[in-house]
Amino acid sequence: MYGSFLTFTFYGMMAVAKTPNHHIASVVSSAFYGIWNLFSGFLIPRPSMPVWWEWYYWLCPVSWTLYGLITSQLSDITEPMADSTSVKQFIRDFYGHREGFLGVVAAMNVIFPLAFAIIFAVGIKTFHFQKR
Repeated sequence: MYGSFLTFTFYGMMAVAKTPNHHIASVVSSAFYGIWNLFSGFLIPRPSMPVWWEWYYWLCPVSWTLYGLITSQLSDITEPMADSTSVKQFIRDFYGHREGFLGVVAAMNVIFPLAFAIIFAVGIKTFHFQKR
């Protein structure tokens, strides 16, 4: 959750640094937030996505957060649900999440905030939207 908080914070800072004013930054950010929510794997799980959209699932920072939260919190539950499948098997079949991938998920939840922070720092240093 902390990685997700940092991702959104640094993304907002990066958007403000890359655009001329905060009004345009809010429009750009809103567009990306909508796309991130669509491709995060919550509304449309990754196994149900068309193959040509799956690359954006792996590029979406929200999908890494959801992958980590769902897998780390729920994938060890082996009790059967109403349809006699375990929660662990449901997560594996419906979402395509694997417990062995949590190390990569943790790394990506560190890489995204770092990348956005670095892009923010470079953008704030190099872009000058001053009017003369």
